[in-house]
Amino acid sequence: MLTRKSGLRGLAFGAIAVSSALVLTACGTDNNSGGSSPSGGASNAAATGSIKCGGKGQLLASGSTAQKNAMDQWSKNFMQACSGVQINYKGTGSGAGVTEFLQGSTAFAGSDSPLKSEQISQSKSVCKGGQAIDLPMVGGPISVIYNLPGVNNLVLDAPTLAKIFNSQIVKWDDPAIKKLNPGVNLPSTSIQPFHRTEDSGTTDNFTKYLKAAAPSDWPYSGGQAWQAKGGQSAQGSAGVTSQVKQTAGAIGYTELSYATANNVPTVKLNTGASAPVAITPDNASKAIADAKIVGTNGDLALKLNYSTKAEGAWPIVLVTNEIVCSKGNKPDTLAATKAFLSYLASDSAQKTLSSQSYAPLPSEIDSKVQDAIASLS
Repeated sequence: MLTRKSGLRGLAFGAIAVSSALVLTACGTDNNSGGSSPSGGASNAAATGSIKCGGKGQLLASGSTAQKNAMDQWSKNFMQACSGVQINYKGTGSGAGVTEFLQGSTAFAGSDSPLKSEQISQSKSVCKGGQAIDLPMVGGPISVIYNLPGVNNLVLDAPTLAKIFNSQIVKWDDPAIKKLNPGVNLPSTSIQPFHRTEDSGTTDNFTKYLKAAAPSDWPYSGGQAWQAKGGQSAQGSAGVTSQVKQTAGAIGYTELSYATANNVPTVKLNTGASAPVAITPDNASKAIADAKIVGTNGDLALKLNYSTKAEGAWPIVLVTNEIVCSKGNKPDTLAATKAFLSYLASDSAQKTLSSQSYAPLPSEIDSKVQDAIASLS
Protein backbone atom coordinates (compact mmCIF):
# COMPACT_ATOMS: atom_id res chain seq x y z
CA MET A 1 0.00 0.00 0.00
CA LEU A 2 1.31 3.42 -0.86
CA THR A 3 2.46 5.74 1.95
CA ARG A 4 1.55 9.30 1.03
CA LYS A 5 3.93 12.07 2.06
CA SER A 6 3.20 15.76 2.52
CA GLY A 7 4.32 18.35 0.00
CA LEU A 8 5.11 18.21 -3.67
CA ARG A 9 8.46 16.62 -2.95
CA GLY A 10 6.61 13.82 -1.22
CA LEU A 11 5.25 12.55 -4.53
CA ALA A 12 8.72 11.49 -5.55
CA PHE A 13 8.79 9.12 -2.61
CA GLY A 14 5.09 8.47 -2.24
CA ALA A 15 4.89 6.65 -5.55
CA ILE A 16 7.70 4.19 -4.85
CA ALA A 17 5.18 1.46 -4.28
CA VAL A 18 3.52 2.03 -7.61
CA SER A 19 3.33 -1.17 -9.59
CA SER A 20 3.54 -1.38 -13.35
CA ALA A 21 0.91 -4.09 -13.47
CA LEU A 22 -2.65 -2.97 -14.14
CA VAL A 23 -5.44 -4.49 -12.15
CA LEU A 24 -8.17 -2.33 -13.58
CA THR A 25 -11.61 -3.53 -14.47
CA ALA A 26 -12.88 -1.30 -17.26
CA CYS A 27 -16.59 -0.66 -17.18
CA GLY A 28 -17.30 2.78 -18.60
CA THR A 29 -19.50 3.78 -21.47
CA ASP A 30 -16.69 5.30 -23.55
CA ASN A 31 -16.44 4.02 -27.10
CA ASN A 32 -12.75 4.94 -27.40
CA SER A 33 -11.94 2.10 -29.74
CA GLY A 34 -8.69 0.97 -31.23
CA GLY A 35 -6.95 -0.67 -28.29
CA SER A 36 -7.34 -2.85 -25.26
CA SER A 37 -8.35 -1.48 -21.89
CA PRO A 38 -6.66 -2.78 -18.78
CA SER A 39 -8.66 -5.41 -16.97
CA GLY A 40 -8.36 -7.48 -13.87
CA GLY A 41 -10.03 -8.52 -10.66
CA ALA A 42 -8.70 -6.32 -7.86
CA SER A 43 -10.85 -6.14 -4.77
CA ASN A 44 -12.46 -2.73 -4.32
CA ALA A 45 -13.87 -3.28 -0.83
CA ALA A 46 -11.56 -0.72 0.76
CA ALA A 47 -12.14 1.78 -2.04
CA THR A 48 -15.93 1.61 -1.83
CA GLY A 49 -16.25 1.37 1.93
CA SER A 50 -15.56 5.05 2.62
CA ILE A 51 -17.65 6.61 -0.16
CA LYS A 52 -20.11 9.26 0.98
CA CYS A 53 -22.98 9.35 -1.49
CA GLY A 54 -24.81 12.46 -2.56
CA GLY A 55 -27.35 13.44 -5.19
CA LYS A 56 -29.00 11.18 -7.71
CA GLY A 57 -29.55 10.78 -11.44
CA GLN A 58 -27.02 10.78 -14.28
CA LEU A 59 -23.72 12.63 -14.04
CA LEU A 60 -22.28 13.40 -17.47
CA ALA A 61 -18.57 14.16 -17.92
CA SER A 62 -16.01 13.83 -20.69
CA GLY A 63 -12.44 14.61 -21.65
CA SER A 64 -9.01 13.17 -21.01
CA THR A 65 -8.33 9.65 -22.17
CA ALA A 66 -5.18 9.70 -20.03
CA GLN A 67 -7.29 9.24 -16.91
CA LYS A 68 -9.93 7.05 -18.57
CA ASN A 69 -8.64 3.82 -17.01
CA ALA A 70 -8.69 5.34 -13.53
CA MET A 71 -12.06 7.01 -14.13
CA ASP A 72 -13.63 3.72 -15.21
CA GLN A 73 -12.59 2.05 -11.98
CA TRP A 74 -13.59 5.01 -9.82
CA SER A 75 -16.99 5.21 -11.55
CA LYS A 76 -17.58 1.53 -10.95
CA ASN A 77 -16.68 1.84 -7.27
CA PHE A 78 -18.90 4.89 -6.79
CA MET A 79 -21.91 3.42 -8.53
CA GLN A 80 -21.60 0.21 -6.51
CA ALA A 81 -21.79 2.26 -3.33
CA CYS A 82 -24.30 4.88 -4.56
CA SER A 83 -27.04 3.18 -6.56
CA GLY A 84 -28.90 6.45 -7.15
CA VAL A 85 -26.16 7.95 -9.33
CA GLN A 86 -25.13 6.89 -12.83
CA ILE A 87 -21.65 8.12 -13.86
CA ASN A 88 -21.12 8.53 -17.59
CA TYR A 89 -17.53 9.59 -18.35
CA LYS A 90 -16.56 9.56 -22.02
CA GLY A 91 -12.90 9.62 -23.07
CA THR A 92 -13.27 12.12 -25.91
CA GLY A 93 -9.91 13.83 -25.39
CA SER A 94 -9.10 16.87 -23.27
CA GLY A 95 -9.94 19.45 -25.93
CA ALA A 96 -13.37 18.01 -26.65
CA GLY A 97 -14.07 17.60 -22.95
CA VAL A 98 -13.32 21.24 -22.19
CA THR A 99 -15.42 22.35 -25.17
CA GLU A 100 -18.40 20.33 -23.98
CA PHE A 101 -18.05 21.69 -20.47
CA LEU A 102 -17.87 25.29 -21.70
CA GLN A 103 -21.01 24.63 -23.72
CA GLY A 104 -22.78 23.56 -20.54
CA SER A 105 -23.20 19.97 -21.74
CA THR A 106 -21.42 18.25 -18.84
CA ALA A 107 -21.04 18.55 -15.08
CA PHE A 108 -17.24 18.48 -15.26
CA ALA A 109 -14.43 17.84 -17.73
CA GLY A 110 -11.13 16.00 -17.53
CA SER A 111 -8.14 17.80 -19.04
CA ASP A 112 -4.42 17.05 -19.07
CA SER A 113 -3.74 20.74 -19.70
CA PRO A 114 -4.68 23.60 -17.37
CA LEU A 115 -7.34 26.00 -18.58
CA LYS A 116 -6.19 28.94 -20.66
CA SER A 117 -7.09 32.46 -19.54
CA GLU A 118 -9.57 32.85 -22.39
CA GLN A 119 -11.25 29.58 -21.42
CA ILE A 120 -11.60 30.77 -17.84
CA SER A 121 -13.17 33.98 -19.13
CA GLN A 122 -15.51 32.01 -21.38
CA SER A 123 -16.52 29.77 -18.47
CA LYS A 124 -18.12 32.66 -16.61
CA SER A 125 -21.11 32.47 -18.92
CA VAL A 126 -21.64 28.86 -17.82
CA CYS A 127 -20.51 29.21 -14.20
CA LYS A 128 -22.95 31.88 -13.06
CA GLY A 129 -21.27 33.93 -10.35
CA GLY A 130 -18.06 31.92 -10.57
CA GLN A 131 -15.55 30.48 -13.05
CA ALA A 132 -14.09 27.17 -14.13
CA ILE A 133 -11.21 25.90 -12.01
CA ASP A 134 -8.62 23.14 -12.41
CA LEU A 135 -8.57 20.47 -9.73
CA PRO A 136 -5.46 18.22 -10.08
CA MET A 137 -6.53 14.61 -9.65
CA VAL A 138 -4.34 12.10 -11.52
CA GLY A 139 -0.58 12.24 -12.05
CA GLY A 140 1.03 10.04 -14.66
CA PRO A 141 3.94 9.48 -17.03
CA ILE A 142 3.62 9.71 -20.80
CA SER A 143 5.46 6.86 -22.47
CA VAL A 144 7.09 6.81 -25.89
CA ILE A 145 6.09 3.44 -27.34
CA TYR A 146 7.53 1.70 -30.38
CA ASN A 147 7.32 -1.43 -32.52
CA LEU A 148 10.70 -2.49 -33.82
CA PRO A 149 11.04 -6.29 -34.02
CA GLY A 150 14.36 -7.46 -32.63
CA VAL A 151 15.03 -4.24 -30.69
CA ASN A 152 14.04 -4.53 -27.04
CA ASN A 153 16.12 -1.75 -25.52
CA LEU A 154 15.87 1.57 -27.36
CA VAL A 155 17.31 4.89 -26.17
CA LEU A 156 16.28 8.23 -27.68
CA ASP A 157 16.65 11.86 -26.64
CA ALA A 158 14.58 15.00 -27.09
CA PRO A 159 16.28 16.29 -30.27
CA THR A 160 15.98 12.88 -31.95
CA LEU A 161 12.33 12.53 -30.91
CA ALA A 162 11.59 16.02 -32.21
CA LYS A 163 13.12 15.18 -35.59
CA ILE A 164 11.29 11.85 -35.77
CA PHE A 165 7.90 13.41 -35.07
CA ASN A 166 8.68 16.28 -37.44
CA SER A 167 9.51 13.84 -40.27
CA GLN A 168 13.18 14.82 -40.40
CA ILE A 169 14.46 11.41 -39.28
CA VAL A 170 12.66 8.77 -41.32
CA LYS A 171 14.67 5.54 -40.96
CA TRP A 172 15.41 3.55 -37.83
CA ASP A 173 19.09 3.17 -38.77
CA ASP A 174 19.58 6.95 -38.93
CA PRO A 175 23.04 7.96 -37.58
CA ALA A 176 21.45 9.98 -34.75
CA ILE A 177 19.60 6.91 -33.48
CA LYS A 178 22.67 4.69 -33.95
CA LYS A 179 24.75 7.08 -31.86
CA LEU A 180 22.32 6.73 -28.96
CA ASN A 181 22.24 2.93 -29.28
CA PRO A 182 25.79 1.63 -29.77
CA GLY A 183 25.94 -2.08 -30.47
CA VAL A 184 22.23 -2.33 -31.29
CA ASN A 185 21.36 -3.82 -34.68
CA LEU A 186 18.95 -1.19 -35.98
CA PRO A 187 17.05 -2.07 -39.18
CA SER A 188 16.57 0.29 -42.12
CA THR A 189 12.81 0.11 -41.55
CA SER A 190 10.87 3.29 -42.25
CA ILE A 191 9.70 5.10 -39.12
CA GLN A 192 5.92 5.37 -38.79
CA PRO A 193 5.15 8.08 -36.20
CA PHE A 194 1.63 8.21 -34.75
CA HIS A 195 0.06 11.20 -33.03
CA ARG A 196 -3.41 11.95 -31.70
CA THR A 197 -6.20 12.82 -34.13
CA GLU A 198 -8.22 14.97 -31.74
CA ASP A 199 -7.16 17.85 -29.50
CA SER A 200 -5.41 16.19 -26.61
CA GLY A 201 -3.81 17.13 -23.32
CA THR A 202 -1.39 14.24 -23.85
CA THR A 203 -0.27 15.90 -27.09
CA ASP A 204 0.03 19.21 -25.26
CA ASN A 205 2.28 17.76 -22.55
CA PHE A 206 4.33 15.69 -25.01
CA THR A 207 5.00 18.70 -27.24
CA LYS A 208 5.73 20.90 -24.21
CA TYR A 209 8.49 18.44 -23.42
CA LEU A 210 9.87 18.63 -26.97
CA LYS A 211 9.70 22.42 -26.94
CA ALA A 212 11.41 22.67 -23.55
CA ALA A 213 14.08 20.01 -24.07
CA ALA A 214 14.78 20.46 -27.82
CA PRO A 215 13.74 24.04 -28.68
CA SER A 216 15.94 24.27 -31.79
CA ASP A 217 14.47 21.05 -33.22
CA TRP A 218 10.79 21.64 -32.42
CA PRO A 219 9.73 24.87 -34.17
CA TYR A 220 6.09 24.78 -33.05
CA SER A 221 4.19 26.70 -30.42
CA GLY A 222 2.63 23.56 -28.98
CA GLY A 223 -0.88 23.01 -27.68
CA GLN A 224 -3.55 20.35 -27.70
CA ALA A 225 -3.73 20.20 -31.50
CA TRP A 226 -0.93 18.38 -33.34
CA GLN A 227 1.09 20.89 -35.40
CA ALA A 228 3.99 19.01 -36.96
CA LYS A 229 3.98 17.79 -40.55
CA GLY A 230 3.65 14.20 -41.64
CA GLY A 231 3.01 11.13 -39.54
CA GLN A 232 -0.28 9.34 -39.01
CA SER A 233 -3.02 9.95 -36.48
CA ALA A 234 -5.20 7.78 -34.28
CA GLN A 235 -8.12 8.51 -31.98
CA GLY A 236 -7.43 8.57 -28.26
CA SER A 237 -4.72 6.96 -26.20
CA ALA A 238 -6.13 3.52 -26.97
CA GLY A 239 -6.06 4.22 -30.70
CA VAL A 240 -2.41 5.33 -30.73
CA THR A 241 -1.42 2.31 -28.65
CA SER A 242 -3.27 -0.08 -30.94
CA GLN A 243 -1.78 1.39 -34.12
CA VAL A 244 1.77 1.26 -32.78
CA LYS A 245 1.33 -2.31 -31.58
CA GLN A 246 0.17 -3.55 -34.98
CA THR A 247 2.49 -1.47 -37.20
CA ALA A 248 6.13 -2.52 -37.67
CA GLY A 249 8.41 0.51 -37.45
CA ALA A 250 5.85 2.57 -35.55
CA ILE A 251 6.42 5.00 -32.71
CA GLY A 252 3.93 7.01 -30.68
CA TYR A 253 3.19 8.54 -27.30
CA THR A 254 0.61 7.42 -24.76
CA GLU A 255 0.10 7.09 -21.03
CA LEU A 256 2.07 4.37 -19.27
CA SER A 257 -1.11 2.56 -18.25
CA TYR A 258 -1.95 1.88 -21.91
CA ALA A 259 1.60 0.76 -22.74
CA THR A 260 1.63 -1.59 -19.76
CA ALA A 261 -1.82 -3.03 -20.45
CA ASN A 262 -0.97 -3.74 -24.09
CA ASN A 263 2.59 -4.98 -23.46
CA VAL A 264 4.12 -2.45 -25.86
CA PRO A 265 7.87 -1.63 -25.52
CA THR A 266 8.77 1.82 -24.19
CA VAL A 267 11.73 4.04 -25.01
CA LYS A 268 14.38 5.07 -22.48
CA LEU A 269 15.36 8.73 -22.54
CA ASN A 270 18.79 10.30 -22.56
CA THR A 271 17.93 13.43 -20.55
CA GLY A 272 21.46 14.55 -19.79
CA ALA A 273 21.52 12.60 -16.53
CA SER A 274 24.28 10.09 -15.87
CA ALA A 275 22.26 7.21 -17.37
CA PRO A 276 19.24 6.83 -19.68
CA VAL A 277 15.98 7.04 -17.76
CA ALA A 278 13.34 4.31 -17.97
CA ILE A 279 9.68 5.22 -17.62
CA THR A 280 8.23 4.22 -14.26
CA PRO A 281 5.68 5.91 -12.01
CA ASP A 282 8.43 6.59 -9.46
CA ASN A 283 10.68 8.20 -12.08
CA ALA A 284 7.78 10.33 -13.29
CA SER A 285 7.09 11.36 -9.71
CA LYS A 286 10.64 12.69 -9.45
CA ALA A 287 9.75 15.12 -12.24
CA ILE A 288 6.26 15.95 -10.94
CA ALA A 289 7.84 16.81 -7.59
CA ASP A 290 9.14 20.02 -9.21
CA ALA A 291 5.61 21.20 -10.06
CA LYS A 292 4.28 24.47 -8.65
CA ILE A 293 0.73 25.75 -8.22
CA VAL A 294 0.31 28.70 -10.58
CA GLY A 295 -3.49 29.05 -10.67
CA THR A 296 -5.30 31.93 -9.00
CA ASN A 297 -8.81 32.60 -7.66
CA GLY A 298 -9.26 29.03 -6.49
CA ASP A 299 -7.69 27.48 -9.58
CA LEU A 300 -5.11 24.84 -8.65
CA ALA A 301 -3.34 24.52 -12.02
CA LEU A 302 0.21 23.15 -11.80
CA LYS A 303 3.28 24.14 -13.80
CA LEU A 304 5.51 21.17 -14.63
CA ASN A 305 9.26 21.16 -15.31
CA TYR A 306 9.67 19.31 -18.63
CA SER A 307 13.39 19.94 -19.05
CA THR A 308 14.56 18.49 -15.75
CA LYS A 309 17.88 16.66 -15.81
CA ALA A 310 17.52 15.26 -12.29
CA GLU A 311 18.91 11.78 -11.87
CA GLY A 312 16.25 9.17 -12.65
CA ALA A 313 13.56 11.74 -13.45
CA TRP A 314 11.24 10.90 -16.36
CA PRO A 315 10.38 14.35 -17.77
CA ILE A 316 7.39 13.57 -20.02
CA VAL A 317 4.59 13.76 -17.49
CA LEU A 318 1.09 15.09 -17.14
CA VAL A 319 -1.37 15.87 -14.40
CA THR A 320 -5.03 15.42 -15.29
CA ASN A 321 -7.36 18.06 -13.87
CA GLU A 322 -11.07 17.79 -13.24
CA ILE A 323 -12.57 21.06 -14.46
CA VAL A 324 -15.66 22.29 -12.66
CA CYS A 325 -17.35 25.58 -11.79
CA SER A 326 -16.22 27.18 -8.55
CA LYS A 327 -19.75 28.61 -8.30
CA GLY A 328 -22.76 28.31 -10.54
CA ASN A 329 -22.79 24.54 -10.97
CA LYS A 330 -26.08 23.10 -12.17
CA PRO A 331 -28.31 22.55 -9.12
CA ASP A 332 -29.58 19.18 -10.35
CA THR A 333 -26.09 17.68 -10.54
CA LEU A 334 -24.20 19.69 -7.88
CA ALA A 335 -24.65 17.19 -5.05
CA ALA A 336 -23.58 14.22 -7.19
CA THR A 337 -20.65 16.18 -8.62
CA LYS A 338 -19.36 17.08 -5.17
CA ALA A 339 -19.84 13.55 -3.85
CA PHE A 340 -18.07 11.93 -6.80
CA LEU A 341 -15.16 14.39 -6.89
CA SER A 342 -14.81 14.12 -3.11
CA TYR A 343 -14.44 10.38 -3.52
CA LEU A 344 -11.82 10.83 -6.29
CA ALA A 345 -9.71 13.03 -3.99
CA SER A 346 -10.11 10.72 -0.99
CA ASP A 347 -7.27 8.63 0.36
CA SER A 348 -9.03 5.39 -0.59
CA ALA A 349 -9.54 6.43 -4.22
CA GLN A 350 -6.08 7.93 -4.62
CA LYS A 351 -4.47 4.76 -3.28
CA THR A 352 -6.11 2.71 -6.04
CA LEU A 353 -4.01 4.65 -8.58
CA SER A 354 -0.84 2.91 -7.46
CA SER A 355 -1.88 -0.34 -9.14
CA GLN A 356 -2.77 1.39 -12.43
CA SER A 357 0.59 2.97 -13.34
CA TYR A 358 -0.62 6.39 -12.16
CA ALA A 359 0.77 8.51 -9.34
CA PRO A 360 -1.46 9.54 -6.41
CA LEU A 361 -1.60 13.20 -5.45
CA PRO A 362 0.82 14.41 -2.77
CA SER A 363 -1.02 15.21 0.46
CA GLU A 364 -0.33 18.94 0.28
CA ILE A 365 -2.06 19.25 -3.09
CA ASP A 366 -4.76 16.71 -2.25
CA SER A 367 -5.86 18.64 0.84
CA LYS A 368 -6.27 21.80 -1.24
CA VAL A 369 -8.28 19.87 -3.83
CA GLN A 370 -10.56 18.48 -1.13
CA ASP A 371 -11.10 21.98 0.30
CA ALA A 372 -11.94 23.31 -3.17
CA ILE A 373 -14.46 20.53 -3.78
CA ALA A 374 -16.14 21.18 -0.44
CA SER A 375 -16.58 24.85 -1.38
CA LEU A 376 -18.26 24.21 -4.74
CA SER A 377 -21.70 25.76 -5.02
